[in-house]
Amino acid sequence: MTQTLLGGLSPTRFLRDYWHKRPLLIRNAVPGFSGLLTPDAMQQLATREDVESRLVQGAGRHWQFDHGPFRKSDFKRLPKREWTLLVQSLNHVLPEADALLARFNFIPHARLDDLMVSYAVPGGSVGPHFDSYDVFLLQGQGHRRWQISTQTDLTILDDVPLRILRHFEPEEEWLLGPGDMLYLPPHVAHYGVAEDACMTYSIGFRAPTTHELAQGFLMHLQDSVTLEGRYADPDLRLQAHPGEIGRAMLRQIEAMIARIHWSKRDIAEFTGCYLSEPKPNVFFDPPEAPVSFAAFNKRTGKTGVTLNPKSRLLFIGSRFFINGEAFDSTADETAALQQLADHHQLAAVPATLRERFYEWYEAGWLEIAPS
Repeated sequence: MTQTLLGGLSPTRFLRDYWHKRPLLIRNAVPGFSGLLTPDAMQQLATREDVESRLVQGAGRHWQFDHGPFRKSDFKRLPKREWTLLVQSLNHVLPEADALLARFNFIPHARLDDLMVSYAVPGGSVGPHFDSYDVFLLQGQGHRRWQISTQTDLTILDDVPLRILRHFEPEEEWLLGPGDMLYLPPHVAHYGVAEDACMTYSIGFRAPTTHELAQGFLMHLQDSVTLEGRYADPDLRLQAHPGEIGRAMLRQIEAMIARIHWSKRDIAEFTGCYLSEPKPNVFFDPPEAPVSFAAFNKRTGKTGVTLNPKSRLLFIGSRFFINGEAFDSTADETAALQQLADHHQLAAVPATLRERFYEWYEAGWLEIAPS
C-alpha cells in the first residue's frame, strides 16, 4: 500500500532519494480517492469555534485574508471565482482524515503536524509561496494546476497579508486530478491554482526553528534546573562611581550563570515533552457521561482502546510522553505502550495500565475502541 502511495517507491528509497531533497509527482497515489468530505461539510466545520479555518480571496498582488470561525452567510456572499477556504487539523475532527494520516507512518510521528484541507473555486489560490517544511499535496475532487520552482530568490511581498513571493519563475507544471499527489521538500516555491471547484489535502510536517527549540529548552530548564548559592561580595571595595557595574560583579555573575549545565537526559526529556505538546488551540473534551472504572475495564477488555486523534504519544526507550507529560513504563507495559504510540490503538490492555488509561479516558486523551 505504501509503495502505491509513493508511486512504486519503497519507503526506504523515497527517504533516501526524495525526502528533504527533491520534488516527486505521484500519479494515482491513492487509487479511487475523491476526498473525505463535501464542500458543504467543510464550510460547516469552518463555522466551529474549535476548528482553525481561514479564507483567502484574490490574485496577483491583491489579496484578502480572514480568520474563522465564519458564519454560513459569509460563504453566500463570495464571488464565483478566486477564493479558497482552508481548514486546519482535519484529522482532529474526522476519523477518515486520521486514517489517511496513518498511511504516512513511514515518517516518525514526532515530525507529523496535521492534515489540512483546502477548497477552491475556479481560479482560487493562496498565491506563489514556499513552505519551511515537507508537505504532501493529495488531490481530492476536481483539478488543481501546480507550478513549482527551485529558485533561490524567496523574497516575499511586503504589502499583502500573505507570504507571497515577489518573483516566481516556474520550472515545471502539472495538472493534478483525484488521487494524484505532489511531494515538496522545504523551500521549493510552488503555486497551485484551481482549474475547477476542487479540494486538496495537505499532509504537513513539523520543522521548528532553532530559535523556537532554544526558547522552549530554556523554559524547560527554568522548571528543572536548581542552582545553589547566592550573590555575595565580602571583599567589596570602594568604587569611584557608585552607579557603575563593576568588573568583579560581572565576573561573579558570569561564574554563577556558567554553572548551568544540561545532560543528554535533559535534552531527551525536553524533546519528548516539546514534541508531544498539543498546539495552543487544541483542547480536549472529557466524555460527557464517563463510564465507571469497572465498566471501562470490562469494555476495553473486549474492544481495546484508541488514542484521541488530538493526543500525541511518543517514546524514548521506556520513557513515554503524552500531550506534554512524561512518565516511565515498566517492562510489562513498554511493548503495549509502544504499540499504542505507533498505531494509536491497542487491542489488549495490560492490567498495570488500566488505571492510567482510565485517567486518560476521563481527560479525553483516550477512547474506548468501538465494538
